[in-house]
Amino acid sequence: MNNWQAFDLHEGNSPLLISMPHSGTCLTAEVAQGMTPAAKALPDTDWHIPELYKLAPSLGASIVSANYSRYVIDLNRPENNAALYTSKTTGLFPEILFTDEPLFQVGKTPSADHRETCKQQVWQPYHHAITQQLERIKQQHGYAILLDAHSISGQVPMLFSGDLPHFNWGANAGNSCAESILQVAQNSVNEGMYTQVSNGRFKGGYITRHYGQPQQGVHAIQLELSQDTYLQDSYKQDGNYVLSPEKLDTVTLVLNKLLKGLIAWCP
Repeated sequence: MNNWQAFDLHEGNSPLLISMPHSGTCLTAEVAQGMTPAAKALPDTDWHIPELYKLAPSLGASIVSANYSRYVIDLNRPENNAALYTSKTTGLFPEILFTDEPLFQVGKTPSADHRETCKQQVWQPYHHAITQQLERIKQQHGYAILLDAHSISGQVPMLFSGDLPHFNWGANAGNSCAESILQVAQNSVNEGMYTQVSNGRFKGGYITRHYGQPQQGVHAIQLELSQDTYLQDSYKQDGNYVLSPEKLDTVTLVLNKLLKGLIAWCP
């Protein structure tokens, strides 16, 4: 994308803003030419997130969704690349995959100049959009709710052991949103069908931690959704990240209940 369109924006009229920082698949030429064959499949993408939330605009939610891959720059990391986690993970400019394999061929890591340009053309515009939307929503409603929407493979040994619960809520250990918002999120899940955990391995990344300031009227919560809930079962073997229509129909019932609950919440 030569014009550096960092994100797509939909403005709604409700108190809810949805951020989708890892759903993008676009690459810059410098990143693309240096990637390993394994990386070119973009395995760590939050696949199909816009499709999962396709009813959000009709419910009144605003949406900011990234166009560039997290392999170009990770929008859920601080601009100064300060560490968010004590365990192994990836940074602002990832150099490994979640399999712990190299992302770039030897000697083909993007230059410092390229990375600085990515900060200016991708990271900063995306976060400026979030800031502007939260301010607009607060002016209209007196408060704002930010849902940071993610997904990840159900098994990532580098990041966690065993199988990930289906719904992983992150509220910065209770500091980024009102407790009643976390309860709305938890109550949206049919526990007879899905497992869930709050503030487990995924407590919320930079977006949740930075923007979630309940005392200032901005509540932020992250959902890390296991891709086992909506992709065809073969995705872990063949790398084809194809939606399962049956799974999609079921999980979107939960997500739509979540969105309606968050929009109906008021302090």
